[in-house]
Amino acid sequence: MAECSGLQFVSPYAFEAMQKVDVVRLAALSDPELRLLLPCLVRMALCAPADQSQSWAQDKKLILRLLSGVEAVNSIVALLSVDFHALEQDASKEQQLRHKLGGGSGESILVSQLQHGLTLEFEHSDSPRRLRLVLSELLAIMNKVSESNGEFFLKSSELFESPVYLEEAADVLCILQAELPSLLPIVDVAEALLHVKNGAWFLCLLVANVPDSFNEVCRGLIKNGERQDEESVGGRRRTEALRHLCKMNPSQALRVRGMVVEECHLPGLGVALTLDHTKNESPDDGVSDLVCFVSGLLLGTNAKVRTWFGTFIRNGQQRKRDNISSVLWQMRRQLLLELMGILPTVRSTHIVEEADVDMEPNVSVYSGLKEEHVVKASALLRLYCALMGIAGLKPTDEEAEQLLQLMTSRPPATPAGVRFVSLSFCMLLAFSTLVSTPEQEQLMVMWLSWMIKEEAYFESISGVSASFGEMLLLVAMYFHSNQLSAIIDLVCSTLGMKIVIKPSSLSRMKTIFTQEIFTEQVVTAHAVRVPVTGNLSANITGFLPIHCIYQLLKSRSFTKHKVSIKDWIYRQLCETTTPLHPQLLPLIDVYINSILTPASKSNPEATNQPVTEQEILNVFQGLSGVNPNFCSQESGMQHDLCMWFYVQGENTRLTQRYSITTQLLVLYYVLSYEEALLANTKILAAMQKKPKSYSSALMDQIPIKYLIRQAQGLQQELGGLHSALLRLLATNYPHLCIVEDWICEEQITGTDVLLRRMLLTNIAKNHSPKQLQEAFSMLPGNHTQLMQILEHLTLLSAGELIPYAEVLTSNMNRLLNAGVPRRILQTVNKLWMVLNTVMPRRLWVMTVNALQPSVKIVRQQKYTQNDLMIDPLIVLRCDQRVHRSPPLMDITLHMLNGYLLASKAYLNSHLKETAEQDIRPSQNNAMGPEAPEVTREELKNALLAAQDSAAVQILLEICLPTEEEKAQSSNTHSLLKSVHSTTGPKSPELEEEDSLLCNLREVQCLICCLLHQMYIADPNIVKLVHFQGYPCELLALTVAGIPSMHICLDFIPELIAQPELEKQGILLLFLEASLEKDDRRKFLNQFKFLLCQLSYQFVPWSNCRNKAC
Repeated sequence: MAECSGLQFVSPYAFEAMQKVDVVRLAALSDPELRLLLPCLVRMALCAPADQSQSWAQDKKLILRLLSGVEAVNSIVALLSVDFHALEQDASKEQQLRHKLGGGSGESILVSQLQHGLTLEFEHSDSPRRLRLVLSELLAIMNKVSESNGEFFLKSSELFESPVYLEEAADVLCILQAELPSLLPIVDVAEALLHVKNGAWFLCLLVANVPDSFNEVCRGLIKNGERQDEESVGGRRRTEALRHLCKMNPSQALRVRGMVVEECHLPGLGVALTLDHTKNESPDDGVSDLVCFVSGLLLGTNAKVRTWFGTFIRNGQQRKRDNISSVLWQMRRQLLLELMGILPTVRSTHIVEEADVDMEPNVSVYSGLKEEHVVKASALLRLYCALMGIAGLKPTDEEAEQLLQLMTSRPPATPAGVRFVSLSFCMLLAFSTLVSTPEQEQLMVMWLSWMIKEEAYFESISGVSASFGEMLLLVAMYFHSNQLSAIIDLVCSTLGMKIVIKPSSLSRMKTIFTQEIFTEQVVTAHAVRVPVTGNLSANITGFLPIHCIYQLLKSRSFTKHKVSIKDWIYRQLCETTTPLHPQLLPLIDVYINSILTPASKSNPEATNQPVTEQEILNVFQGLSGVNPNFCSQESGMQHDLCMWFYVQGENTRLTQRYSITTQLLVLYYVLSYEEALLANTKILAAMQKKPKSYSSALMDQIPIKYLIRQAQGLQQELGGLHSALLRLLATNYPHLCIVEDWICEEQITGTDVLLRRMLLTNIAKNHSPKQLQEAFSMLPGNHTQLMQILEHLTLLSAGELIPYAEVLTSNMNRLLNAGVPRRILQTVNKLWMVLNTVMPRRLWVMTVNALQPSVKIVRQQKYTQNDLMIDPLIVLRCDQRVHRSPPLMDITLHMLNGYLLASKAYLNSHLKETAEQDIRPSQNNAMGPEAPEVTREELKNALLAAQDSAAVQILLEICLPTEEEKAQSSNTHSLLKSVHSTTGPKSPELEEEDSLLCNLREVQCLICCLLHQMYIADPNIVKLVHFQGYPCELLALTVAGIPSMHICLDFIPELIAQPELEKQGILLLFLEASLEKDDRRKFLNQFKFLLCQLSYQFVPWSNCRNKAC
């Protein structure tokens, strides 16, 4: 609206005075400024006020005094003397007439036929007619606007164009709108004024005389505006009018800009208001409002706003009109000025010395970026990245040159400087077209060389762990492995925006990196020298050395160039803490793969070295307080106990060197390594390569169960490490994942324990293992002191009980003597179960050795963990008195179940370890090449089945009463029959059963529970045991005590086909007992089938029954 350039607008000072009705400030206005506000002031002075206060009466007097010397006041008073009610009625009739006859009709009720032009009529008319002339013209424009359907037009009107009568016309316009608000809504009037010449001036005067309508008018104009304002004349006029309004009321300019973004209309207005606001800002070193505003639009989360503003940028570049007058050009110019303002020009001879000799000595570069400018420079780089990558801005040569100079400048060694260098590097990768000349390319290469040289200095001075050196290494590795998509993801992640980068645009950068700066050998050699990240956790963001090492391991660069990475990985694992960094587990996995799998078949020795056993033990040295060099396989028990003494601080004051995170990661490494080694045994055997496996002595010294319990309480901070450890544990150590143990742990950590801890006194804490040993030595004569100490120990936690484990287990044989109270046995059982939650493997070995018969104890025959896994039945070769001590038998059965599971895992791993035997060809083998594998698998299954069935047979024999127990029975009837007899009244003899009979019954219940679990886990065991046969006296017991005995119904036809009468008799007795116990209809068909088979074979029922019995 260049036509308004010669007109005087309302100043911000005057508008604020009107808005606040500050009479003192209004009196200070000049006559021309006061003239623009007369319509409102005159109405204010003449109309009856709503405010009847004394202060307003005084202000009104001042206003009257102020208006008394102004000549134009008389004409405005005359305008206010008109009958506006009649005028409104005529105006309504005219609107109806226009609607009826059409908008183009020349008929008018407000104004009769004009004798002269509109301007002359306005000059010669009195106040009422002037009102009618302006109202008629305004209604005509408003009517045309409503019928235009959004298409812009420019209405020629003498009344609004004549410079002589602009002020009088403005007075009439303001009075009409104020007196006829329902007929002339201010938003509609403002919309109509955009279509006439000098409309912005009239609009500002109208709003200035009704200052409360400012936000309403602005919102209405923005809402009715175009989505792209610079595309049309109407959009530009609307933008210009709103800019004048905001200049008049600058305090609301940013609020109007917010309306622009909210409606996604008039983007040029938003930029223009920001430019106006930036010019009014006091110059400082901070990020300007323009940079913040445009960055917020393009990098915000609102995709609609981002698309809307991106369209504004793209359309602005395509216009053929003069770009200098466009808002986009002004914005780009302002951004370029800000960019140049933070680039001091320095002639750097230091860079020339680093450059090649052929480089011109007078090359001028930008360097030495001031510390106060670094944050602003980073914001400008991100903004230009967004403008070019998201909005499609094509930089001019000048912009490209200045951007390159900024990107290759050298910031100070601060965290902001590190961030700036990372952004500059990623911008060079994303927009390689900024480097177009050989001189610019040489400047970029020198800057990259400076990054490599100064990376360590920056990291040490700035204190930032994630420096730009790791990013350089990572990009170099990606270039060497041709992972261009990974580089694009890295660039987008660092810049914080998703931009389109063509892989072809990285070809020149790839050449520079792989041939001039970072060869693959240089990358691997440099990566090993990079310091590990101290206290690595998920709280440290950015690209770290661990990312670089991971990529190099994945591409097998270390093995290819024979660079050892084992020490670096070990140091990094030792420098970890919670919350767990997400890259640690993938790093361990790819490291294990590089140890076991050669980089190429031609060079099977090209593998990394595994972590040594000594280094693994060092991780747990702080936990144990013992030098691992003195811990041999034979002394493993003492080593394990010493470890737990340290946990409770009993025997040592050493500080724990490594965190629980490090110990869990090392445990994950060891378990994953062993699992991967077994899984790749065949492949390694085919390549004639056999990596070393970690010894069982090492595994015995790692407190696996304790570490798993610690991980369970840190699941939120450990991420997926806890679940990964559980998976490895269930696969390789199933005996540590028994369901009963997990349930017991839940009970130990419940609220009842907290209540018991409140009862823990100092006396209970002061009981030493030596005192416990002395109390055991007093048995069986004095058991009071032992009972007291044991009760106090039940109040301790599992970790606090560990020092007492050896004394507790070594004295279990004393509990087998007669006269030991049952309460002591039950308390020992309870303490054993608590210890089982933290040290199960060592506890089992100690318990098995302690419960051996006295002959073996005298011979000092000690079993090891490996012995018990090979032959789990050793557990049952204990002192015979254990079989009639239910608390100790419960412990024995628990160990038996665990070692049966451990034996299965041991045989499976042994089968995989010896898989190379399947690879060796056998010329004399007529069974085919796959026969050895099938045969070895079958042998293993047969061994496990024999082992399980033998355990079941031994347990069933334990359920039988001994000869002494039979002799103590009151009658000649079988003891088992008397136990299961439910008919008839109980005799006094049964009520006086001794403790032996009660113990037998309890032991039978414990054994039946274990057999039930075994039968459910593997139904084939039931079938095998019944085909082998067992004493018929136990049938009543097994049918009544083992719910899973119904499995036998599935193989009755196979069993009845056996020729031995004993087995057929057992089957008859089983059905007989089942008919007595369960619903008879369930077994009726099976019973009929059996009778038919026996009658067909002409075998009397009584013969089978007698033979079985």
